[in-house]
Amino acid sequence: MSQFILEMQNISKTFPGVKALDEVSFSVKPGEVHALVGENGAGKSTLMKVLNGVLQANSGTILIDGKPVVIRGTKAAQAFGVSLIYQEFNLVNTLSVAENIYLGYLRTGATRLIKWTTVRKDASDLLKRLGFDLNVRKKVGSLSVAEKQLVEIAKALSVNARIIAMDEPTSSLTKNETEKLFDIIRGLKKSGITVIYISHKLEEVFAICDTVTVLRDGRIVDTKPVGDTSHSEVISRMVGRPVEMSYPRRSSVMQPDVVLEVRDVACAGFVEGISFTLHKGEILGIAGLVGSGRTELVEAIFGARPLQAGAILVHDRKVRIRNTADGKRCSMGLITEDRKETGLALHYNLTDNVTITNLTKVSKGPVVSKRLSQASVNICVQELGIRTPSTRQTVMNLSGGNQQKVVLAKWLFSDVDIFLMDEPTRGIDVGAKYEIYLLMNKLVERGKSIIMISSELPEVLGMSDRVIVINEGRLKGELKGAEMNPEAVMNLAIKRKS
Repeated sequence: MSQFILEMQNISKTFPGVKALDEVSFSVKPGEVHALVGENGAGKSTLMKVLNGVLQANSGTILIDGKPVVIRGTKAAQAFGVSLIYQEFNLVNTLSVAENIYLGYLRTGATRLIKWTTVRKDASDLLKRLGFDLNVRKKVGSLSVAEKQLVEIAKALSVNARIIAMDEPTSSLTKNETEKLFDIIRGLKKSGITVIYISHKLEEVFAICDTVTVLRDGRIVDTKPVGDTSHSEVISRMVGRPVEMSYPRRSSVMQPDVVLEVRDVACAGFVEGISFTLHKGEILGIAGLVGSGRTELVEAIFGARPLQAGAILVHDRKVRIRNTADGKRCSMGLITEDRKETGLALHYNLTDNVTITNLTKVSKGPVVSKRLSQASVNICVQELGIRTPSTRQTVMNLSGGNQQKVVLAKWLFSDVDIFLMDEPTRGIDVGAKYEIYLLMNKLVERGKSIIMISSELPEVLGMSDRVIVINEGRLKGELKGAEMNPEAVMNLAIKRKS
């Protein structure tokens, strides 16, 4: 009997122009939480899609309980006890929790009618097994992100999964929600279920995992017990070099010129009476809990959400921003929180996604010049280190981190003065994060200005010149210099309305 519940031996997978997996051998023991880490594009998600039957390897063997298996599709994977929980949930928002859990496996009686009482009871029992009492009649669309994550795990358990792979499971969770997820994972481990945990957040890997495997450029470079390695060693293995993980210092300081002034802005049901200024060459951080109104505030400034009241001034001139075209005309660019939903045209290529913000820049008269487009995008690709076999590559086929860089590239190409960055490093590996920080510094050194929202408090404090704190749609305070510390931010972020 094999000591491993899962063995993937010499797995190779090639896409047009790129070898995503190169003779990868990966083994997992029963009942362990095994981390799979690596830079964006290292091959982590591709390896898991091969395991789940979404992709077929060009060569290699998969063994479960020591026996070779052929997995041709997700149903076949589930039959072998394998489930994959994607970073983007695979749920139907218009159906109930119970319907989502048993979708494709709804149980019928002798009359071939679905026994809804049984379905709901089984779904409720599954959720209680995970330590939650959630109303299984609720529509999934009304659930929080953490509750949707719970439904995905219950779906996996409903088909008797023994191996559950989780791809960036905490990317949209708060700290408290992450702790609850960890409790669930510990419970799964106690019941003998194996968890493969993909994450860019190394603090989570060291908190919850037993073993860590590092992928780089489609190859396994290291596998060790978590207790036998360190953050710095894992990072060096991931990127192939030592990486400076402190926040980079800037050679310039913010200037007195005010480039953006927000006066008593209100946005229906989200923000009320918020005022602040943004200076030339400044990074202004916006902190606050999830749901505090941070995203809605920057969307209203850019024109993606209607303003109810207040005024916006750009370079001391009052402007009317009714839509995103107005925001762009005011030399603003919005890097959205959800790149796939609102930041990219996924079915278009990299060149089209970058140049779409300023087609006149690459046009000769009414015709877009392919030569100008290609040259301009090549510069962006080189400056941001976007990994792609070609600038004609469909953006949907790029890794998450490279997709995020494409979002940044389109506003760099448009040469805006004010960057509104909502979670700019979400889903980006540690090496690429540092590259983004360097890019942000480079932008403000050029005289650009940045408003940055981040749920990672160290990131906000480490990169910002000043921080404003939003709580329940209101501005609760501004911090600068020695005042900028985690305790001060959290005191303002959780303070209730008076």
